[in-house]
Amino acid sequence: MAWAATAAWSVQAQSAAPSLWDTALPAPQLKSSSQLQELIPAATREQLPSYIKAEQISGQADINAVLEGGAELRRGDTVIRADRVEYTLADDTVNAQGNVHINRGGNVYQGAALKLQVDAFQGDFTNATYQFLETQGHGDAERVEFIDRDNSVIYKATYTTCLRDDSASWEPDWMIRANRITLDRVEDVGVAYGGALEFKGVPILPVPAISFPLSDKRKSGLLPPTIGIDSVSGVEYSQPYYWNIAPNRDATITPTLMSKRGISLGTEFRYLEPTYSGVLDTLYMPNDKLRDRDRWGYNWRHVTSLHSPVGNLGLQWNLKRVSDDNYWRDFSRMPGEGSRFGSSDQRLLSSDGLLSWSAGKHYVSLYAQKWQVLQDIDAPIAPPFNRMPQLQWRYDTTSWATQGWDVNLMAETTRFEADTWDQQKRPDNGQRSYVLSQVSRPFLLPGGFITPKVQLHASNYQFDDFSSTRPRTKSFAIPTLSLDSGLVYERDTALLGRNYLQTLEPRAFYTYTPYRDQSMVPLYDTALTDFNFGSIYSENSYTGHDRIADNNMLTLGVTTRYLKPDDGSEVARLGIAQRLRFQDQRVGVGYDTLGEKGWSDILVGGGVTWSSKWSTDALVQYNRDIQRTTRSSISGRYTPAPYKVLSAAYRYQRANSLPILNQGSEQVDFGWQWPLNGGNKNAFGEATGAGRWYSVGRLNYSMQDKKLVDAIVGFEYDSCCWIGRVVVERLQNSRQAANTRLLFQIEFVGFSRLSLGADPLRSLQEFVPGYRPLRDSNRTVPSRFSNYD
Repeated sequence: MAWAATAAWSVQAQSAAPSLWDTALPAPQLKSSSQLQELIPAATREQLPSYIKAEQISGQADINAVLEGGAELRRGDTVIRADRVEYTLADDTVNAQGNVHINRGGNVYQGAALKLQVDAFQGDFTNATYQFLETQGHGDAERVEFIDRDNSVIYKATYTTCLRDDSASWEPDWMIRANRITLDRVEDVGVAYGGALEFKGVPILPVPAISFPLSDKRKSGLLPPTIGIDSVSGVEYSQPYYWNIAPNRDATITPTLMSKRGISLGTEFRYLEPTYSGVLDTLYMPNDKLRDRDRWGYNWRHVTSLHSPVGNLGLQWNLKRVSDDNYWRDFSRMPGEGSRFGSSDQRLLSSDGLLSWSAGKHYVSLYAQKWQVLQDIDAPIAPPFNRMPQLQWRYDTTSWATQGWDVNLMAETTRFEADTWDQQKRPDNGQRSYVLSQVSRPFLLPGGFITPKVQLHASNYQFDDFSSTRPRTKSFAIPTLSLDSGLVYERDTALLGRNYLQTLEPRAFYTYTPYRDQSMVPLYDTALTDFNFGSIYSENSYTGHDRIADNNMLTLGVTTRYLKPDDGSEVARLGIAQRLRFQDQRVGVGYDTLGEKGWSDILVGGGVTWSSKWSTDALVQYNRDIQRTTRSSISGRYTPAPYKVLSAAYRYQRANSLPILNQGSEQVDFGWQWPLNGGNKNAFGEATGAGRWYSVGRLNYSMQDKKLVDAIVGFEYDSCCWIGRVVVERLQNSRQAANTRLLFQIEFVGFSRLSLGADPLRSLQEFVPGYRPLRDSNRTVPSRFSNYD
């Protein structure tokens, strides 16, 4: 099949008007009824009529009624059924005996005898059972006292969320057994007094007074505890407490007991206001036995946004500090953040603040940043430069874009300071100022594009210390020219019996930057960019503004894609690109390999979405001179259903392609979440069958070192009304040592709710790709009509 440019569209004329049968009728649209209301307004409720039904009805009109045999009284969202019902109209009172059944807004009560004022919903129910719609929580009681429509008290009561089966010997796995339980449907909170929490028939926690949720609303109370064994801290016990301070404020307080170290207290405070919001995380441990000192850490993230006639004002900061260099080794996470799988980024802690103002086409910002470096004798890190401060101005050029031009204007001045390991000032401290202007004019053509672009980067440096080898000031003015062009062809094709739209997208990118000697300028914020499909079509080989690479090169590449013709989604992608340098590169950062005249490594990459379940991606960097692969990676993911995910990745990098350490790497990464046995599923695809086991984890193995670098392996057990977790976590915290933890946790569904900060759930969410917490609560609250009588 021949290729055709994108802009070439084929149109087939109709020789005759379509018949009536060929006309597509619009699908019928469902509209919500004003009569079906989840909550009936109070004014409407007073005007609702009462409906009665029975095999035999007697009494006096407008005074009372006696219903016998299948008796039923219905008003609004309340239905009362019994063998016999006496209804008095004067005081709106019902007396019911025998198989009494109440359905009020989907919440069901059943018992032997009932006396109730229907509209006020005040009365007593004896020998009753109950079940709530939202949580499916249920239990039984000697007596239920209805105080009003929103409050009730249950005496000699039980409460559980375990679903009853048909067996006569059924007993819930867990339940609260209490002398009295108060239920508040406004706050959706229940409070049990004088009882105990039983698990498998054994009392495990006395409850003189304990509250629990009656819905998915936030409420104060204990969260699931975590019991763990840590190779550094010994036996750990953490008991988080959630404090719902207000609708826009809450806090999680987590005391932790460590057998080898002592007691720590972690807190997370969140606040949300119309113009500002933030999170404050803290941890304090007095007299840590491991280091014989007090340990602490905090992370405060805040954002403010104000709008006024003179412009928009923004203020934000992220303040992060810890007590000592060993903090990252001894604590599993920094305050407010999780440690990354297979990374030591937590050793660099940044505290920064930004004040910004914008009005019209102008944007001005004042930024400050200071680093804390947690040093390791075996792997020291050079302290980064602090920005003390940085002032930036940008000009909005949107109006130019309407005329076909893309213009970028920016000016910035920054004071850079950094401390050496002995806390003495660096000789490289100084002030950098630069102006950056970019102008491009994209031309969109039928089936292609051409974009010429010119850039001028003018910078000035003023150093605190100078010598004969470096002057006190240094200035550069470096222009850059580039021309980006490409074609896009399309054709209809078939592959494996399916029709696709295939594209062919050749691209050519040329850039020229003259040489300017920048070797005497420090690297304040500059680093080598990764060699990938994003950077190969860029003007500069470095990030930041301290190195502008002298480039005279042409990048050639081609990409083909397979798209679904109905929605345009990408099914497959394959691309190849290579650079041709016309002269040797001379500007570098000192640890990189400078580009030589001639062809660069070949970059080949692609991805395939085989189906909604399967996807793969691959990237290969091939060196023609040594005829070997210098870097490669391949990854895949299989997600056939909820709570089922497998991911695997292989990454390889030759030693001479790592510029700093000159060490290669070869690693295999495998992650999973998978059920080990069968179970029923509900409408949300969640496992609801009792006794379903899941395996979950992630392994990172170094083939070069022949050892497991990082690992997390666990098991989860879903028993319908409770969830148990056991997780083993091993994270490398130095070249020679690793920290291993064994974590246990149990959640009583509908009673002790999970939080994002709870372990080991947080570890699974951070480390396992595609992991989904069991019984994910992001679903619609059941309607009262789903349990309608």
